[in-house]
Amino acid sequence: MKIVGVTACPTGIAHTYMSAEKLEKTAQAQGDQAKFETQGAKVENILSQKEVDEADVIILAIDKDIDMGRFAGRKIKRVSTAAAIKDAEKIIDEVKNGVGLTTVSANKETQGDGGKKAGIYNHFMNGVNMMLPFVIAGGIIIAMSFAFGINASNPESADYNVLAAALSQIGGDVAFAMMVPALGAGIAMSMAGKAGFAPGLVAGLIASTGGSGFLGGMVGGLLAGYVTNIFANKINVNKTFAAMYQLIVVPLVSILIIGLLMVFCIDKPIAWVLDALTGWLNGLGNTSGLVFGLLIGVMMAADMGGPINKSISTFSIGLMSAGVNAPIAACMAAGMTPPLGIALATVLFKKKFTKEERTSGQSCWILGASYITEGAIPFAVSDPIRIIPSLMLGSATAAGISMAAGVTSMAPHGGIWVMLIPNVISSLPMYALALVAGTVVTALAIGFLKKPAVEEEPTEIVVNQLNEEVEV
Repeated sequence: MKIVGVTACPTGIAHTYMSAEKLEKTAQAQGDQAKFETQGAKVENILSQKEVDEADVIILAIDKDIDMGRFAGRKIKRVSTAAAIKDAEKIIDEVKNGVGLTTVSANKETQGDGGKKAGIYNHFMNGVNMMLPFVIAGGIIIAMSFAFGINASNPESADYNVLAAALSQIGGDVAFAMMVPALGAGIAMSMAGKAGFAPGLVAGLIASTGGSGFLGGMVGGLLAGYVTNIFANKINVNKTFAAMYQLIVVPLVSILIIGLLMVFCIDKPIAWVLDALTGWLNGLGNTSGLVFGLLIGVMMAADMGGPINKSISTFSIGLMSAGVNAPIAACMAAGMTPPLGIALATVLFKKKFTKEERTSGQSCWILGASYITEGAIPFAVSDPIRIIPSLMLGSATAAGISMAAGVTSMAPHGGIWVMLIPNVISSLPMYALALVAGTVVTALAIGFLKKPAVEEEPTEIVVNQLNEEVEV
């Protein structure tokens, strides 16, 4: 059979490509032709309309909205990327037997996540997806400015450096300042389409400048999307006035309503809550920090890039805008530990893994060092009962040590590579200890819990053995 499809996750990083690879390999192992378009950070392996029309089966492993126009009139199977990674063989068997297929109507917009209506999580992740480029690039550029000295960007400092000041301006004053507005705009656009961009951006900017930060941006983005969706998509207007209505009335009314709500009802209360939270986090002692760190580690490793992981990492990134930089350091340590621990386990406990898994484990060194937690997913999927608890234990160890030691990070991403930049990670020896300890605990836990692997004999060896038996 000819199988084609599209894979897409909200962040456009690991799940998009892993689900495509899993589906393609599974289909090809069954003797089918397979091609999957990946709509990740960029669209790759693009399907032509001819390939779509000639396909016997179409599988959409999507967690976000995609353009459904080219699939009009065709029967498709919609699943999540997580389901594609975990149950690829089952999904392909179902489409071949016509199980769970739906027909795409002409001009019909379809949501991701298995075709279900997008929920709050999907809207939040769309906002996070738009926010991340500003956060990652801005944070690392700020970190680069610290290489010249911790105060090198301050004109009144004796260590003042023009390049450091420029990097600080680009990363902190501009890119990082766009974090919350981008979050609000992304959430509102997910709910109301393009009409939600301006109201969401305004809500996020008010939250950013007013003090309610990322929490205010999330709430403001949701309200902006809800209000704008009513005016832009729910109210029917005579075609004669439709263009003017969408161009003038929708943005004017939406921005006015959201702006007034943010200024008078939302910004101040959330700012108070955020200030109280910031004060509590800054006042954490070693014991309280350890407990919070353990919680961060467990959440980071629980689903390795899924909703729980994204929730705590987004929360920690948001705290950076309030000057609380310890949780993001703990998140990064906890996020690096799962792939690194698995890589170490494949070296120390070779009999616990197949030859293919040992080969895949080599890539986990780079993925872990680069803070790409999703590198651990294939191993967790193959043996979740034993692997996931091991990962959670190791990540909790790393994050707990980091938080208890009060380690802070001026960069929200970058893995061990930002550790090479001076002044970015405080208490660097303790942070390195946390990372090593988490990695070792993960590997030892896997080695203790995981059963020895059963290697499948190559086909050639089996055939030769059969021939010998026939001759005898």
